[in-house]
Amino acid sequence: MSTRSGQPNAALASALDELGWSPKMLARKLNRVFGSGTTSDTAPYHWRDTGALPRSPLPTMAAYVLSQELGRVISVAELWQGRAADSPALLPADTDLLGPWTVQGLGHIVEDWILGGLIDRRRFLAVSGTGLTAVVAHYLDGTAGRGSLTPRMADQLDANPLVDQVEQHLPLLQLLDDEHGGARHLPYVSAQFRAIGLLVHDGGHSAQTTTRLIRALAEIGQLAGWMAFDAADHGLAQRYFVTALRAAHQVNDLPLCSHILADLAFQAASRGHPADAVTLGEAARRAADAAPFAVRASVLSRLAYAYASAGRLTDFSRTREAARETIGRRGRDEEPRWMYFLTDNHLDCQAGYAMIQLGRAQRRDGITASPKLIGQGTALLETGAYTVPRGDPSQRRALFEGAWLALGHGARGELELACTVGQQAADRLSAVRSPRSTALLQQLAKDLRRRQRNPHVVSFLPSLEQALSQHGSVAPGHPLGSGA
Repeated sequence: MSTRSGQPNAALASALDELGWSPKMLARKLNRVFGSGTTSDTAPYHWRDTGALPRSPLPTMAAYVLSQELGRVISVAELWQGRAADSPALLPADTDLLGPWTVQGLGHIVEDWILGGLIDRRRFLAVSGTGLTAVVAHYLDGTAGRGSLTPRMADQLDANPLVDQVEQHLPLLQLLDDEHGGARHLPYVSAQFRAIGLLVHDGGHSAQTTTRLIRALAEIGQLAGWMAFDAADHGLAQRYFVTALRAAHQVNDLPLCSHILADLAFQAASRGHPADAVTLGEAARRAADAAPFAVRASVLSRLAYAYASAGRLTDFSRTREAARETIGRRGRDEEPRWMYFLTDNHLDCQAGYAMIQLGRAQRRDGITASPKLIGQGTALLETGAYTVPRGDPSQRRALFEGAWLALGHGARGELELACTVGQQAADRLSAVRSPRSTALLQQLAKDLRRRQRNPHVVSFLPSLEQALSQHGSVAPGHPLGSGA
């Protein structure tokens, strides 16, 4: 296969022209999505101008990035005129997830997780638009029907020490995520997910035990998806979330289904795909109609974030108030154990960084209301977790909220506060591995480089950049959310 055709690559040139990108911009996008050093700034000029064929898997990477930005699929064959093949190590996150919403369909997906195991070298590329909604379409439009198992089966007397151990272990895994961030313990949680999947796959259990195992698979799948999202491995996160949604559906756990859909919406908003976020968030709201008040409040809060990412201020404000009203009715019904994290302040802080994101976007667009929104957002985040001591179990939340608060202060020109809060957040990098949060601190550093005449910035910026260099590498696949 020739590596250089000698003729310009018209398909690549056309795609770049449509996006208004230079070849250097494509290189920077590739390095941002797949990690620093993926390609040089100059290589795409040779791809476009002389028909040079990059080494594998760059042809697949380039087709993926361009497809995501253009909102339609550009195949590897189309982009490289049949001179390159898809890389078997790079797969869309929706690969083999479109089967029937049955126990058997779930079984095929679980089998793939088991066979992958710890030696799985595949990299799953996040999907968006129709690719994302297609994997949950049968759930969204109701054609998936009802699952074949019911939560009541799990509540019947069924002495099983192994399943007891699995269920008791789940809350401890959630605490690992809270304290250390998604990236630090994701391999361990993934192994636990596969272990439960193996129990489901082996079969031979009573209906009660099967129900409990599938429900546990759904819960740990949701946790693994959240940790992969925090680790900026978005394609892997989507696979976990969709697998967990299918498992929750099989046991007809509607609150957990709505929670997972809201996670997918929150992830889409954070990735800068507001249309996907609103579609999934509104589906989560519908699924949560009969859920406990705490679940409904959490879903509404994430839908509000989706509206903020879409620039829909009125819808954001209305939905945020609905979340606050709903959480006020908490305590009248039994809550799922995985809802332990939700507090009034959690909702306020989520609204806070949504306002900062929306305000920063408005400021870029020249909208005069942006300072008020950013001020309201910083005020809410100042009530949050950013000052908790290092021994507190909420370290990941403290880092994330602190990074957003520093961005808010910086956007308001409050550089001393931005540096003070930014230092508190940066000090947590040695204990917390959260590329989602790290990306915010990298944005803070970028913002502050424009203000280097300020004495507070002069003092703080070198230490921030050193901390980011030492602890803060962003995992491949993390495009910073649109509001940062």
